[in-house]
Amino acid sequence: MIKVLVVDDHDLIRAGIARMLEDDGSIKVLGEACSGEEAVERAQEVRPDVVVMDLKMPGIGGLEAMRRIQQRCGEQTRVVVVSAYTEDPYPSRVMDAGASAFISKNSHISEMIRAIKMVANGQRYVSPDIAQAMALNKKSDSPFDCLSERELQIATMIMDCQKVQDISDKLCLSPKTVNSYRYRIFEKLDINSDVELTLLAVRNGLLEVDGPQ
Repeated sequence: MIKVLVVDDHDLIRAGIARMLEDDGSIKVLGEACSGEEAVERAQEVRPDVVVMDLKMPGIGGLEAMRRIQQRCGEQTRVVVVSAYTEDPYPSRVMDAGASAFISKNSHISEMIRAIKMVANGQRYVSPDIAQAMALNKKSDSPFDCLSERELQIATMIMDCQKVQDISDKLCLSPKTVNSYRYRIFEKLDINSDVELTLLAVRNGLLEVDGPQ
């Protein structure tokens, strides 16, 4: 029996995934979480074999949560990232950061189950279309490719309208350090404000806009 923790900030999506996974006789859902912070706490409590986690969530976000889970739970807990953001630099960065699988949020539940079973057996998995693009090195020529992993993480938190002090608290960095990262991001992307950062992310497919544009 593969023990799984499901993490997503949308209640209906999280509950739906958990229920469909439970329908597979070889998977047991031990619990759910709705934020990166809660994911870390729950993972330490229940010690799942696999964490199925959305990348974009409130708080510290999926990438930082994954890092902390790996630090505190060790290699016996593997992470399957489920994300709507399938364009580079996200897939490559996530896999390099230690994820065992990366699948599109549009994937069928059967693909998610296949990914869970593969990583539980020590293998890695990437959705075929994403894997093909990565194998052929078909990068999007996104300006965000120039950012380091930490810079991309902080840029994503800024796009989520999180303030410097909030980012500082969640990442255990000083506000001065966060601001240094922020200005370095602006310099690398040749922009001058958080608004320009958000618009650049939308144009490059790293941020979705709900409703009329």
